[in-house]
Amino acid sequence: MLDSGSGHARSGTVLLQTIGLTKRYGSFLANDAIDIAIRPQEIHALLGENGAGKSTLVKTIYGLIQPSEGDMLWQGEKMVLAGPHDARARGIGMVFQHFSLFDNLTVAENVALGLDGKESFKAMSARLEQVSQQYGLPLDPQREVWQLSVGERQRIEIVRVLMQNPKFLILDEPTAVLTPQEADQLFVVLERLKSEGRAILYISHKLDEVKRLCDTATILRGGKKISTCLPREETAASLARMMVGTEIKQVKAAANRQTTVPRLVVNDLSLAPDEPHGVHLKNISLELKGGEILGIAGVAGNGQDEFFAALSGERLAKDPGTIVIDGHAAGHLSITARRKLGAAFVPEERLGHGTAPRMRLSENALLTGHAASGMVQNGFINTAATLATVDRATASFDVRKAKRDPEAASLSGGNLQKFIVGREILRNPIVLVVSQPTWGVDAGAAAVIRQALLDLAAAGAAILVTSQDLDELADIADRIAVMFHGHLSEPLMTADADRETLGLLMGGSALTPKDVPDAVGA
Repeated sequence: MLDSGSGHARSGTVLLQTIGLTKRYGSFLANDAIDIAIRPQEIHALLGENGAGKSTLVKTIYGLIQPSEGDMLWQGEKMVLAGPHDARARGIGMVFQHFSLFDNLTVAENVALGLDGKESFKAMSARLEQVSQQYGLPLDPQREVWQLSVGERQRIEIVRVLMQNPKFLILDEPTAVLTPQEADQLFVVLERLKSEGRAILYISHKLDEVKRLCDTATILRGGKKISTCLPREETAASLARMMVGTEIKQVKAAANRQTTVPRLVVNDLSLAPDEPHGVHLKNISLELKGGEILGIAGVAGNGQDEFFAALSGERLAKDPGTIVIDGHAAGHLSITARRKLGAAFVPEERLGHGTAPRMRLSENALLTGHAASGMVQNGFINTAATLATVDRATASFDVRKAKRDPEAASLSGGNLQKFIVGREILRNPIVLVVSQPTWGVDAGAAAVIRQALLDLAAAGAAILVTSQDLDELADIADRIAVMFHGHLSEPLMTADADRETLGLLMGGSALTPKDVPDAVGA
């Protein structure tokens, strides 16, 4: 561990420094007197649990919010930012976790929207192509965004920032949507940016990649700076321990887990998208038995959302027998009817899909649990039962919140995810379909969720998990298949599904001959 005031093992000029940086929201301290120092030619990790204060800190550095106390120094001089424009003018750039792109505009048009407009569109387009090639992030300025993969879309966000020639670059969960091969390419780009004298602040929950890439790490917990360390001298477990404050329990499948009868069967599912840029599902078939976890890998935007909608009943199939839940043809049934058959569903989007943001947790529990629980009796809501569900999820899944029954939007992402997963698991479903169960979730919360999925499978449920995190699927899945352009590959036993093979399948470069027409026609 480093001295808390040094911030780095090497000597050298500090590019950005915060001194006692504090942000209050009423009586709540989101950031509590944080000191951090970042130097040129440094990749500096910012680590912490969900709700630790990382987002508040980087938003302050980027000018999106104003600090309550403390100072920021830029190259040794006090810096006050009126907004992101001031940050960009000084050479601070940020690539956010969620893309801000317009699907129906071209790459060049999207990039132009993020620049100051001082050069002609033609000159900007030429410079865009030059910069993208220079850094090994090739882009066609004339292509519309909806035609691009998620990895290519992230290139747009990065290149747009690089075109501003930043001295300091903030990256928030940059590999969350990338294949292993795309992540490796990104690391090459970041090392090059570092060699050019730029500084990078890197936020990630993937501790192995932090160890591989980052020179220094600052750990936040509960809004406070806990320590500064050298990641390469730590283990992933020790980094997680500093983030959480306790040991992270390793997830473990039950030794005597047995598979039973097929609980979820999909028979040759084909489904056209219901919106212009959706993905056409093509001839998907699978069989999932009780006691089994099937993982579905794939880069986002290859049909996972459409497949979830078909399984949950948000989109109905023409043939009822296309989807079979516990022996019952269910392709034509609504979400409520499928829940009554014993199915439960956890969508990727926590706010707006998994929960109504401005409704209390008990009200959100009612929305998904009314059909197959004691929450409604003789047409009346049983408030005590809805609150009991909240209490059980809170106790069983360590959901941290300010009061017993807050609005969903008031919870951090990780705690809201634990509530949503807990809400569904506590129904004891025989089929659980869950999308991105630990996306953007810290190591402690991820371990809780993954263990709960393993325990549910041990109790006899059939679980289908869609995830872009290959390490997660390796931890919990019995078999892994890959979704690409609406086609589902044949599942591999997890022991045989190495990262290289899965990465190639995720990129579409390892399709079998029978798959090629589907991919080309997508």
